[in-house]
Amino acid sequence: MNHILSVDLGTTAIKVALFDGEGRVLATSTQEYTLLTPSTLAVELPVETYWQAFKNGVRELMAGSRVKPAGIRALGISAQGETLIFAGKDGKPLRNAIVWLDNRAQKEADILNREFPEEDTYRITGQVSIVPTWPAAKVLWVRENDPEVFRTTAKILLIEDYFIHRLTGRYVCEGSLICSTVYWDITTRRWWPDMLRRLHIDEDRLPEIRESGDPVGPLLPVVAKELGLALETIVCTGALDQAAGAIGVGNITPGVFSENTGAALAICATVDHPVLDPRRRMPCHYHGIPGTYMAHTFTTGGIVLKWYRDMFCQEEMHVGALTGMDPYDMLGREASRIPPGADGLVMLPHLQGAMAPEANPKAKGVFYGITLRHTRGHFARAIMEAIACIVRRNIEVVEELGIPVTEIRGLGGGARSAVWNQIKADLTGRTVLTMENEEAACLGAAILAGVGVGVYGSLSEACARMVKVKTRHEPDPATAPAYAGLYARYVSLYDSLAGMFSKDTA
Repeated sequence: MNHILSVDLGTTAIKVALFDGEGRVLATSTQEYTLLTPSTLAVELPVETYWQAFKNGVRELMAGSRVKPAGIRALGISAQGETLIFAGKDGKPLRNAIVWLDNRAQKEADILNREFPEEDTYRITGQVSIVPTWPAAKVLWVRENDPEVFRTTAKILLIEDYFIHRLTGRYVCEGSLICSTVYWDITTRRWWPDMLRRLHIDEDRLPEIRESGDPVGPLLPVVAKELGLALETIVCTGALDQAAGAIGVGNITPGVFSENTGAALAICATVDHPVLDPRRRMPCHYHGIPGTYMAHTFTTGGIVLKWYRDMFCQEEMHVGALTGMDPYDMLGREASRIPPGADGLVMLPHLQGAMAPEANPKAKGVFYGITLRHTRGHFARAIMEAIACIVRRNIEVVEELGIPVTEIRGLGGGARSAVWNQIKADLTGRTVLTMENEEAACLGAAILAGVGVGVYGSLSEACARMVKVKTRHEPDPATAPAYAGLYARYVSLYDSLAGMFSKDTA
């Protein structure tokens, strides 16, 4: 049987899913965990916590499925980026994983930015600058602050690399995950020698570089027994979660733009060569598709609506708890009764600063134009329209770079909202598609693994069989005048306040 198991190694949970050859979900399991914050800027997790969550997820999934272990051809991986693991000669972690959210390496990031001009960093790695999130800064932090761990480290791994080694015994990585290390060159697709020298590491301490979807090997016998899987199951290299999600909604060719409205808003536009922005507004990443790249960034997204729900919609949350109704659906209904443009209410949704295209960490959230006529539904709609404005701004940037955008494919929790999808279609002037399978990252990992073991002859064939459109939202021309005015006010509002944001010390 051509069943495929995939795992999404998330920030606060691991999700395991089992697919058949047509992309249908046969079983899923989600295992959550709590991150450690030993200091204000530090975010860690024992590496074994990830593995135990994965093991529990696989066992629960298999117990709830009628599929026999021998029917699972391959295992694919979708992974959070930047989470760093230092392993000894035996492959075992020497310390807790440093989670991507960790910001302790601020001094080290500043040092590297002084020594490596941002123009060079962008040209070589596709990342607009070196920030504490990137593994290069964290490697330097460990070298300076935990020298014994650094001295005894045999392999410096990202979380996908660690899982591949734990599953197969081999040290292998792939480009979509390692491009934000800022010690990998996205054009040569090799390690960046100058950065490795500065970090005092050599290539022997890093995994072998492969393409996404490459078969690595079968499960180790001890691991197959531990997980309850067959020895013949082949582990394949996976992809960064956002790249896997893009593949999982069929964003595999130029012209398709995917947006993932979860807690953050992540955008991906597929291109067949590296595209760099002369103004350095848009990072360039390697895709999970061999020889392919993506304009990819993220900023504040659905967490703004969550903040609004939690702070101001206690009644809806109470009713939802009693009736089983989703408070977000109730907010969506209220927003749908408000006309486009929210009767002049405009929001800047930058509750945690702004990423692309503004790249302003000091930006703040703003509601502008409040009057006595505005209701709770106006505020909900203004938030939805603000996120749609961010999508439009990023589309304008990628099109300015020569990347066409003919349609938008939505994923994440925001894609469940029909009113939000229609707002995005109307405000951007593009068709917005959503997919039947909401587990886009897991599906993308399964697609890559399926191609890797020969279940499908190509990525396009796999997507044609496994990715199925659920809804289409066409732009409504009647809303165009209102949204032209709203978008102009949105841009003008940000531009007018940008100077104030830069001076704000609060």
